[in-house]
Amino acid sequence: MLTGFTAYLTRPQRDIIRTSRLMLRDQNLVPLSRQHQHSLALCVRLSRAGEITEVDLEAWQAEIARQFEQEISIHFAAEEKEVFPRAAEFSEMQGLVQELLAEHAVLRSLFARAGTRSLDRAGLAEFAEKLAVHIRKEERQLFEAMQKQMDAKELAVIGSLLEKALADASLACFLPGAATPTKTGRDET
Repeated sequence: MLTGFTAYLTRPQRDIIRTSRLMLRDQNLVPLSRQHQHSLALCVRLSRAGEITEVDLEAWQAEIARQFEQEISIHFAAEEKEVFPRAAEFSEMQGLVQELLAEHAVLRSLFARAGTRSLDRAGLAEFAEKLAVHIRKEERQLFEAMQKQMDAKELAVIGSLLEKALADASLACFLPGAATPTKTGRDET
């Protein structure tokens, strides 16, 4: 049984809190983890929206497409160019890197569908679930393995490369749209 303020949170929100408490992230991977938090917040909001009887599919898809354009596309490219190849140099992470690349392809397809406004309510739920699972896999498996397998110098090189690769995303200030509510109608005080 959940007690305290966490009893009022959704499962993805509790996972974010639990992840932030348990994992100490190497400073060189923190920029990616921050962006993961932005995307997980979108997933939480989408999950809550699924509980609302009338959902503005157009507004949600516009927000998803905007977030992809302003941050996530840059994030994916940085991971694929700077993180995944270095992680794949370690045999223990090669299979995981291949899974993550395949998930990027699936997620890009879902982002494209949002861009063409062809996701229905079930598609939004599928998107939120797949994105959340992908992020958890990167945080809990890839980043943890990298921190165990790589020395501080290797992580610092990745951090330096990520700083350059993520520069365009850091200039964007992504804010949720006014038409994409975060409350479900139940009392959430």
